[in-house]
Amino acid sequence: MADGKVHIFDTTLRDGEQVPGCKLNANEKLELALQLEELGVDIIEAGFPISSPGDFKSVEEISKVIKEATVCGLSRAVEKDIEAAGEALKYAKRPRIHTGIGTSDLHIKAKFNATQDEILERAIQAVKWARKYTSDIEFYAEDAGRTENGYLARVVEAVIKAGATVVNIPDTTGYCLPHQYGEKIAYLVNNVPNIDKAIISCHCHNDLGLATANSIAGVIAGARQVECTINGLGERAGNTSLEEVVMVIKQHSYMGFHTNVKTQMLNPMSRLVSDTMRMPVQPNKAIVGSNAFSHSSGIHQDGFLKDSQTYEIITPEEVGADSSKIVLTARSGRSALAYRFRKLGFEYTRNDIDVLYNEFLKVADRNKEVGDEDLAAIAKAYQPTVLVA
Repeated sequence: MADGKVHIFDTTLRDGEQVPGCKLNANEKLELALQLEELGVDIIEAGFPISSPGDFKSVEEISKVIKEATVCGLSRAVEKDIEAAGEALKYAKRPRIHTGIGTSDLHIKAKFNATQDEILERAIQAVKWARKYTSDIEFYAEDAGRTENGYLARVVEAVIKAGATVVNIPDTTGYCLPHQYGEKIAYLVNNVPNIDKAIISCHCHNDLGLATANSIAGVIAGARQVECTINGLGERAGNTSLEEVVMVIKQHSYMGFHTNVKTQMLNPMSRLVSDTMRMPVQPNKAIVGSNAFSHSSGIHQDGFLKDSQTYEIITPEEVGADSSKIVLTARSGRSALAYRFRKLGFEYTRNDIDVLYNEFLKVADRNKEVGDEDLAAIAKAYQPTVLVA
């Protein structure tokens, strides 16, 4: 696990599609899969083949066209599921079957009415079935976030021995705090004798808004794969956001981690997913929200105009976003007003701006935002203006 490469496992086409209203047809899935490969993700979870004929076909068609990324199909620890996944992936250059079962006491008793030993046997059997179709097997211990660490370690050791190459440790309900999730990964690193034979993967949900923080804590503790979605789409409150994980890793490069993702494609990819899945991105969403590089507070605007790094740790160009925006509101200051006037072709002295600022505030108090037309009207009414050609 000394290698600092963090594999990006994108599940937008599977877990992301579970958002109500975000169902994709086969052509839409194919288009997004090709763009995800271009983005640089390492693994594309293309769907859940047993779930429907349409999903089976989508996984099959994606398998035919993806050249570099691993194509993954989800299954339960059920032989028919695994057979369907194996069949759907038969054209893939790098196929992976993702199989698993719930391991928390709650899942074992409430979902399966079983014992820990019975679940352990089912886990081992699922991996053995999957190995008939591919050598790349990922095992998920569903609800690992609430699974007792000792039992989780037993399961992980057993499935690796059976042939699992990746062990997925999902915080299925988004329950863990970052230090708890990191400690869980560290426990596996230190207590599973054959853990060096597999990659540990983080699959965190965002029910408490901690999915990205938990995933990064997992990476620091020894995980080398993060399962995520574009725009953080996913079941309930969503999954770990791909763009957030990638940029945290890039911004904190001193940790020694890196990904293959082309960060300049993050905003275009976000827009494509949003349009295709008919799911708007919240304006204040990190990295890809429309306000991610907007400044409206006078204090922030003044600092930004003097040196952008005072309030931006990422440049818009770095993530394929439009240029930073100075948004004029009643909270804006004189430096921002002068800047916006200059952008419109008006150059004013400090005394001019003092007078104009009072007029600006009157408009700002009436409107949520002062636009270019408002500024042009203010300038037109102010006689001493000097128009710069």
